[in-house]
Amino acid sequence: MKGILLAGGAGTRLHPMTRAASKQMLPIYDKPMIYYPLSVLMLAGIREIMVISTPEDLPQFRRLLGSGEEIGVSFAYAEQPKPEGLAQAFHIGRDWIGGEACALGLGDNLVFGEHLSRLLRASAARQSGATVFAYQVRDPERYGVVTMDADGKPLAIVEKPSVPPSNWAVIGLYFYDRRVCDLAARVRPSARGEFEITDLNRMYLEMGELNVEKLGRGAAWLDAGTPDSLLQAATFVQTIQARQGMLVGCPEEVAFRMGWIDADRLGAHAQRLRNTELGRVLALLARGELE
Repeated sequence: MKGILLAGGAGTRLHPMTRAASKQMLPIYDKPMIYYPLSVLMLAGIREIMVISTPEDLPQFRRLLGSGEEIGVSFAYAEQPKPEGLAQAFHIGRDWIGGEACALGLGDNLVFGEHLSRLLRASAARQSGATVFAYQVRDPERYGVVTMDADGKPLAIVEKPSVPPSNWAVIGLYFYDRRVCDLAARVRPSARGEFEITDLNRMYLEMGELNVEKLGRGAAWLDAGTPDSLLQAATFVQTIQARQGMLVGCPEEVAFRMGWIDADRLGAHAQRLRNTELGRVLALLARGELE
């Protein structure tokens, strides 16, 4: 399975910060925002990843992420000249995807939780259908919303409903089988002129092939698209790392734990970050002094 990180858009809700830098390059505590969804794709076992961003911002991502070799992955890059909906990612990446299964992660989403790695790997391993993740929120009208029966089987999915049928929001992480590009090509622009990811998900639902994984009390999902949510996400990461001594959203750590890089390579990363707390923790991990 391949993966796409969608990191485009103007980030107008974060102006004036995003007049100077891409939203997905802004810091969430001690790391760039894009590190968090990148780490999630890596936890799913995905090693071929395309970063899609604006022509103006793409050089920043190339400079930050490089080829991916240093963390055992391979990055490709593609331009999104104009944001026209999340499903547009599969139009842009079609040739690169090459008929394979593909996951899509939004560059401003942070997902954290117990057993998350198991859910991600299980979703990536499914041979057919699509998998989305649902999280209970107080303001579901801001998101795609899914309704389910008592057994968790999806019944309907709608985009930003004025009267939400449930409070289960579909988060910015999606897993699709090898038919995704062909199905995405059938999505027509919505009333707001966008290729809606909800319409793509609805196609899988109508075929009886949409899986929904509920993220319960042991999980957190943060959409860092406003100043308040950006601050909340930073506070969350700082709290987890300070209180529990674990790292959140660190690609170097994930690569090491997945066996994609060895202790020497991790130690080299730690040395480059030696003046930071992040570097100190990576050094402990490389020396085998941290579980």
